[in-house]
Amino acid sequence: MQKSLLILFGLLVISGLHSQELKRRANWDAQISWPNAIAPGAIIQSIVKDSPMHKAGLKAGDRIIEVSGRKILDQEDWGHIDYAIMANEETQITVVRNRRKITFSVVFRPLDKESHGNITTYYESVTSEYGLTQRTIITTPDPGKKLPAIFLIQGLSCSTIEQYSGRSNNWVTLINDLAEKSGMVLMRVDKPGVGDSEGDCGKTDFKTELSGYEAAMESLKSKPYVDTTKIIVYGNSMGSALAPYFANKYNLAGSISDGTFFKSWYEHMLEIERRILAIEGNSEAEIHTKMNNYFIPLYHGMLVEKKSFENIIDEQPLLSQYHRQGLNHMYGRSMEYYHQIQDFNFAQEWEKITVPVRIRWGTNDWIMSEFDNDMIIDVLDRVGHKDHLLFKYPKMDHWSTIHPSYKESYNSEPGKWEDKISQQIIDWAKGMIK
Repeated sequence: MQKSLLILFGLLVISGLHSQELKRRANWDAQISWPNAIAPGAIIQSIVKDSPMHKAGLKAGDRIIEVSGRKILDQEDWGHIDYAIMANEETQITVVRNRRKITFSVVFRPLDKESHGNITTYYESVTSEYGLTQRTIITTPDPGKKLPAIFLIQGLSCSTIEQYSGRSNNWVTLINDLAEKSGMVLMRVDKPGVGDSEGDCGKTDFKTELSGYEAAMESLKSKPYVDTTKIIVYGNSMGSALAPYFANKYNLAGSISDGTFFKSWYEHMLEIERRILAIEGNSEAEIHTKMNNYFIPLYHGMLVEKKSFENIIDEQPLLSQYHRQGLNHMYGRSMEYYHQIQDFNFAQEWEKITVPVRIRWGTNDWIMSEFDNDMIIDVLDRVGHKDHLLFKYPKMDHWSTIHPSYKESYNSEPGKWEDKISQQIIDWAKGMIK
């Protein structure tokens, strides 16, 4: 009897975790510039009339320096705050106006959920084995039918996979096209601390993030409107290197990788730094010297010896002038995240994959190397893999944008979108489920 009660209690706890209702993130109803290197804080550019911020007394030109006790010192702080503010809760906004510090109390309205015309959209959640409940978004053209599905895994940045009013870039366009034009179910999951998800993305390690994706995959496979024999994984950037892992673990129908890599993260970062030095106009002699004296010691300390940048620079102060990231973060992610990435065997997953594989690399992608992509094909050929293809998309960069050269992409100059960028992924996915 006691054992039965314990089992029942355990089931109730698990059920409660998985049915937990996530709070909805807030709509700022304002245009706010991200912090820059000149001064801390984020400047309000404009505010919607009669919005909560407007009614509270905030004005365009105010510099937000603190939100509910968290100071805004850099873009990482602002990124966390942007996702952490929840609707229908009192939020303290501290600004500097005319050299005076003023604090306002604001209760924000919820951000509108995305919609896709005739496409059904479900806002749900999953709870990982680490106890974090994360937002999932699922779209389907017909919830009354069992349809093939695309499971999307994004890159490493702490940005949402949600499409909402005012958010416009080529990544969002690609997601929107997958939802509306594929004729398939599309599932996405926001990382911890992103969108409505619990947690803090900047502090989340790789294993915790991976667990969230796994919980989402298991949830997708449980849906009555999904044909579980026809699930395709589509990974972009960091997600592209995880695509084979998911295809292998969950016996999926196919794997699509967009902007991927093969070698260890240590090798990957050294190659990025070498490409950046070349883009910035260094001579080969200068590149050789800077790689040997600065970048190899920096990344060896971080990824092989498992230190933070702060520890490394304390020990070797000369490295500080070539250090491009935060002291305890890189691209907004924690040191522990990269320490675990370094130990993850991406190459092994490529070597043992058996399902159809499609890989895309843009010829102006300065983040990922052409050689890594060629290596994947060489390995697949060597192990006798039967169905794989690498397409080198002319002039496309890492962010699905067309540029005339590496340099324009590196300098974040405006590029072009082509509809066939998303259509190619759709065509590949459809071809794998026939």
